Amino acid sequence: MNEQGQYVRYREDSKVLASIGACVDAQIAPLTVRLPKSLAQAAVAAWERDELDDLGEETHEQYALRDKAGELALIGLVISERGRWENDEVVVDLDVAAVGAAVRASQ
Repeated sequence: MNEQGQYVRYREDSKVLASIGACVDAQIAPLTVRLPKSLAQAAVAAWERDELDDLGEETHEQYALRDKAGELALIGLVISERGRWENDEVVVDLDVAAVGAAVRASQ
């Protein structure tokens, strides 16, 4: 199969994955997680940080790093809006995509 044919197949695979995602999304609720205060504060700081530099062209590795930083910032947004501080932890409901991004980053 030529390269273009592969991408036609990948596009169809992507549609199937999206359909699976729609089925799973309807079955799951946000997950309540507890995070140490230091990690929660770091996530909030990532959300509050202004990135003013022009990115220019990125390598795949640079893109992946920026993507992870963006996921952290989105978790920081949720913490800043809905996190409940309890002693040295924050309790927050995160959607499964945010939880998944954090778990993938740990592997």
